[in-house]
Amino acid sequence: MVRCKNCGVRQLALFTDMTDDDFKLVHQPVDEIKLAKGKVLYHTGDRANCLYTLRSGLIKMTHYLVDGSQRVVRLVRPGGTMGLEALVSGSFAHNAEALQDSVLCRIPVSVVETLDRESPRLHKQILTRWHQTVMDADYWLTQMCTGSARERVARLCLFLADDDSDMVACHLPGREDIGAMLGITTETASRVIADFRRQGLLTTHSRREFSMNVDSMRLLAGIEDCAA
Repeated sequence: MVRCKNCGVRQLALFTDMTDDDFKLVHQPVDEIKLAKGKVLYHTGDRANCLYTLRSGLIKMTHYLVDGSQRVVRLVRPGGTMGLEALVSGSFAHNAEALQDSVLCRIPVSVVETLDRESPRLHKQILTRWHQTVMDADYWLTQMCTGSARERVARLCLFLADDDSDMVACHLPGREDIGAMLGITTETASRVIADFRRQGLLTTHSRREFSMNVDSMRLLAGIEDCAA
């Protein structure tokens, strides 16, 4: 657990408030997992005996519909927690797939259960994570699934922005993923991105890396702040 104590995203992650005495209660390893872009961490229905915190990268949580189509229900950024349902259910509720090369910590359920019993600090963090997951779902529903296609894509760009300066880097997923996230067609996603480039809202650096004019994008999105 030394790696957990020294983790660069610990202040954002599940163990943020833990003390040295708390860490002494842990007798099972917390493993580091490296997940390449496009690889699946777990599938819907897989046995859930651990949960995960994201140290770097980007993970999409996907639900497949009966017709075979998919909807991305939320994105997880560094510091986020996945698989909390493992604490109350025997299986995972969504597919979790890496949109970027990612590094995660895999935490056995037994570790969390032990700490939850012994440490009020972790119990509070678990409740906080459940609440954040609900808030993320509400945010995704209200911001990414309403309004015009241009507004939705603008909000996604702001959500994925690296920082808050005037011109920031924005790493966009593929057009098919954008469509699944926002409830629009792949063709519409491609057209909107092309329009943004022509209008100078996005400046291309590579296939999926852009600089973004934050103020203009916020104006188009119709909201003041898209940070989740």
